[in-house]
Amino acid sequence: MTAETLTTIAGADATDANAAGADADADADAGTAGSSAVRGELVRVLFGDDHRAAHGPWRTLLTTEPFRRRSDLAPDAQLRLAYGRLRTLNSTLDSAFRLAADPVALANMHEWLSPVDTTLTTVAGIHYNLFLGSLLDHDGDVRRDLSAFADLTRIGTFLCTELDHGNDATALETTADYDRARDGFLLRTPHAGAQKFMPNTSAAGGPKSGVVAARLLVDGRDLGVFLFLTALTGAEGPLPGVRVRLLPRRMGSAVDHCLTSFDGVFVPREALLSGAQGRLDAEGAFTSEVVNRRSRFLLSIGRVTAGKLSMSASAVGSVRAALAVAVRHGSHRLIGGVRASERVPVMAHRSHYAPLAGALATAYAMTLLHRTVLRAWTEYDRTERDRTGVAGRVEAERLVAVAKAWITWEARVVITQCRERCGAQGLLENNGLAALVTGIEGAITAEGDNIAIHAKAAAGMVSGHRPPRPPADPAGRELTDPVFLRELLAAVECVELDRARAGMRAAAPGDALGRWNAGASAALRAATAHAQLRAAEAVAAAADALPPGAAAGEVLHTLGRLFALERIAPHGGDLLNEGFMAGRHISELPAETDRLAARIAGQAQMLTGAFDLPDEWLADVPVTDAGYASAYDDPEGPWHRSAVEARR
Repeated sequence: MTAETLTTIAGADATDANAAGADADADADAGTAGSSAVRGELVRVLFGDDHRAAHGPWRTLLTTEPFRRRSDLAPDAQLRLAYGRLRTLNSTLDSAFRLAADPVALANMHEWLSPVDTTLTTVAGIHYNLFLGSLLDHDGDVRRDLSAFADLTRIGTFLCTELDHGNDATALETTADYDRARDGFLLRTPHAGAQKFMPNTSAAGGPKSGVVAARLLVDGRDLGVFLFLTALTGAEGPLPGVRVRLLPRRMGSAVDHCLTSFDGVFVPREALLSGAQGRLDAEGAFTSEVVNRRSRFLLSIGRVTAGKLSMSASAVGSVRAALAVAVRHGSHRLIGGVRASERVPVMAHRSHYAPLAGALATAYAMTLLHRTVLRAWTEYDRTERDRTGVAGRVEAERLVAVAKAWITWEARVVITQCRERCGAQGLLENNGLAALVTGIEGAITAEGDNIAIHAKAAAGMVSGHRPPRPPADPAGRELTDPVFLRELLAAVECVELDRARAGMRAAAPGDALGRWNAGASAALRAATAHAQLRAAEAVAAAADALPPGAAAGEVLHTLGRLFALERIAPHGGDLLNEGFMAGRHISELPAETDRLAARIAGQAQMLTGAFDLPDEWLADVPVTDAGYASAYDDPEGPWHRSAVEARR
């Protein structure tokens, strides 16, 4: 975008327009080489120094013919394509086990596949993470032949939630009754509400096995919920005793979600996935290192945490794809300008570019937060788990949950903004945004519904999280100071935690639910504020890690400031009342936000270029090309006949 274009922004005040023009002139003076260098630095910031090794294989996969965009398929054909793509993907792996054992690789897979095929992303995540990962995490001393799952002779799935039990999965009612005579277990579904809800257990894709969460009963004693490896379908469909019924189609996905039930299905004793949560010896005696049945269950389904990280990855990948589409379209979609004879890009209007500028700041912040949380979890899982015990695990999982809820909710907002910025074109399936709009809903609900995990994390923060309170001394502080802005975000978290605790203290004694409800709203806002603060800190850390004076560092600080200002604005009253902000800061905030938005809009092409999406992927999205109208050309249209006649 040129300085001339920016200074014609409809409704822009002169100060803002001149500032935007100056920023654009500075960018132009830097030259193409300088812009390319900044883009390269930002690619490394977003994807790491090992970008080509860690992300390159997935990125390259998107450029191959089997993964090119197909928007003309009916749902059944989409499902067949997804399972076919799963087999193609599997053939490129050096080891399916290595992928399943690596939460970073799993997250990277989700990040790149989500913009291409949400159905594939779902079935791949279930097979490699929830199914194969669960098998690898348990029973290190038990020999099982897993080769059929590595070569996809059998596809794996995960049967945990039930029609009556989702986030309260510890109350699951499917039973696994130990049969001493046969030294195995009988799986039973006692009533309609205990049917397994939404696993991909149909015959599509080929024979399937699953890990089934069921209540272990030994001599009538309920020992809690464990996982059992169970063959579900063969070449001809469900195996004896297994009943599978397709659910109604889910919005935004062609996955074969089903209801699945069991009628005395026998599995051998080795089917029980054992570990610290519990073991059954050859005589049928049960032992466990964990007394609490709920804790046993959480250990059994530990792979759900890696799943949350993967859902966050799906969201950041989808957001970056949506922004790349919207920014390209906004830069070449021409509309009438201030003068009747003038045509300007729609991106020249503040009403168009300001939401996208804020979305770009959010995309960088959520990507860097995801990297931070993924790295923290991986380091914890590798070195800290045995030493920190339950408390350490709870804290680590809380951060993963807070990030997952915030990132996926923010992704919905950003993707919707991108869809709107593309108008009716954004509704057409061939432009990809419609699938992203509906696809993000699955990430919001999968691996722990956002509302439930957010509330759980918020409750834990109220009881056990006491962050340092920033100084309430705004004199001499400026909104141009990133440190001050992060202190204000920290202050928001503290104010909301104080409000939640005060509300809970004022509640009637003896009413646990009433006590929680009295503080819930503020507690949930505190959890959101915590995620926003951690995201802002991640952006600042990335900027500070660059060499002094690096142009990319200044770009990141600009993004970080806009991100922070947009999150501070709704809390201006509280921050003013508590003495963290002065009245002048409240007055200055809108103009400063507009100024930063204009600056970022002038760099939007470079910022989305750093998302490093393959040209082949972008080429499959008609609206990203300046000549997008040619995708809708009609060879039989009268304009063609007129042209032929004119040549005659």
